[in-house]
Amino acid sequence: MSKAVKEILRRDLAEKYSELEDVLVVNVHGLTANQVNNFRNALNDNNVEVHVVKNSAARRALKGTKLEPLAEQLAGPCAFVTGGSGPVDVAKQLMKLVKEYPNLELKNGLVDGEPDVLTIDDISKRKSKAELQGEVLTLIISPARRIAGQLNVGGKIAGCVKAIVDKLEKGETITKVA
Repeated sequence: MSKAVKEILRRDLAEKYSELEDVLVVNVHGLTANQVNNFRNALNDNNVEVHVVKNSAARRALKGTKLEPLAEQLAGPCAFVTGGSGPVDVAKQLMKLVKEYPNLELKNGLVDGEPDVLTIDDISKRKSKAELQGEVLTLIISPARRIAGQLNVGGKIAGCVKAIVDKLEKGETITKVA
């Protein structure tokens, strides 16, 4: 491959991946052509893309980016898996798909620009962005829920006081209830 072609390939990869913070790496070479097509379609349903990359070109393209630690780990046939609703959700989906495609090799990935390269299995065991947002929302709402409960008791007391006032205004007497 000529230097000009290598530079075009490097620029294309750099443009495609330099701004990303999440990439998972798999090896699809153990799959048949039909299996690869079905695998890609299963991921494509969730807006996830699979791109086979040349390791040396990827290393040059990712140098100086947030994905550089992953580029240093590339060995053997590799395909980048990107997109979807988040790397944790994609990793969980890959863990399900590896059962359907046992020759699919799950390798490594980077999550949210963290400097540590993790296995896809480790990434899949993390909580997804939606789960974390739900926990934060629960923590925020919990004190407000308690306050609202206390205010509700206050509302009952206010209702009792209003009933007493109404009776007194009508000239009724209030009797002691045991």
